[in-house]
Amino acid sequence: MTAEQTTSPARPVNRANDTDRHVGARIRERRIMLGLSQQQMADLIGVTYQQAHKYERGINRISAGRLYEIAQVLGVPVSYFFEGLDNQRSTDLTARQRMCLELARNFSSITNEKHQEALSQMARALAAED
Repeated sequence: MTAEQTTSPARPVNRANDTDRHVGARIRERRIMLGLSQQQMADLIGVTYQQAHKYERGINRISAGRLYEIAQVLGVPVSYFFEGLDNQRSTDLTARQRMCLELARNFSSITNEKHQEALSQMARALAAED
């Protein structure tokens, strides 16, 4: 550790890394909701698959310009990626969250509107059972 890291109590040491992981998790969630693969996402923002993967894991930081570009591709405002950051929520998805994201992705892949409506009605009926 440097002297600067040990004498600066106002800033948590891992705060930037936690933020990077949170932003990466939000990118991943939105990408999955849209049904995009990491490779498709990488192609859309002009980076390699490995770079897109590192962004989503919070390993590599994302510049402001790149984050803006990602927001445009994913159809969300830049602020979307920071939502929930104050809550310090875990970036690891629970099994239920993964299932919900997969359900959303699969639902958006259904092109037949009647099938979408039927699935939606079935979900409402199942949710009402208790």
